Amino acid sequence: MSRRILIVLSEWGYWGEELIGPLEVFDQAGYTVDFATPTGKRPVPLPPSYDPDYIDPPLGRTVTTPEMAAKVKALDASDRYDNPINISELVPERPYHSEPNYLRAIERYHNAIDAMSREVTATYDAILLVGGSGPILDMANNQRVHELVLAFYRANKLIGAECYGVATLAFARDQDTRESIIRGKHVTGHCIEYDYKDGTGFVGTDINIGPPPYPLEYILRDATAPGGAYHGNYGHELSVIVDYPFVTGRSTHDSYLTGQKMVEVLDNGLRQWGFHP
Repeated sequence: MSRRILIVLSEWGYWGEELIGPLEVFDQAGYTVDFATPTGKRPVPLPPSYDPDYIDPPLGRTVTTPEMAAKVKALDASDRYDNPINISELVPERPYHSEPNYLRAIERYHNAIDAMSREVTATYDAILLVGGSGPILDMANNQRVHELVLAFYRANKLIGAECYGVATLAFARDQDTRESIIRGKHVTGHCIEYDYKDGTGFVGTDINIGPPPYPLEYILRDATAPGGAYHGNYGHELSVIVDYPFVTGRSTHDSYLTGQKMVEVLDNGLRQWGFHP
């Protein structure tokens, strides 16, 4: 049975290996992959993620091999993710309470969300949110991306996220309870030891905001409580957590394993892995 995966990418810079890893795994599994971005612009990899000489400050070493750099450049030079799905057209915007005739507006909104949810969950078996610094700007607090994730969550379908893409899961919340969908779940994500002290930037700008504007580890610790937990696994080379319906990967080198565990969930029924419940 062929599977279909929706991969969401930032328009402000994704980390190359965090796409290449799971994408290669999905291709090898015979899956069909579609791409989506917040406003339909073509995604672009972060320059450090295809520079084999770039030294990652917290790790004090290079994190991109020449082979991986070549793969990232080759994918970006191809037409594979030309014309991605435009999430701003796929998912409606929630109206402000201050809008005229709010009651009718919110009814139309919920009807449109229900229709979108039925469409995407009938089409796709899973969604993957790729990391990098870009998601900080256009995925983590993007209401339309949240609704897309919630569609998969409510349909009990697989949701994968990597690195700073995991922040989206913390902020994707039902508007009645305001509780994160990862409440009570076990996840991993970029740990505080891996955060830059300086140098967080975005493609298309010369902005250096210094460190990330929020420490993802602290957000994930708070969002998973009570009953769940954040697992940084600092000092371990790899960190991937499966707690269905979520598969989360900590950082760059977890990308292939994230893809592999998503395939194991879809094809073999894996439900928990990487932590002691």
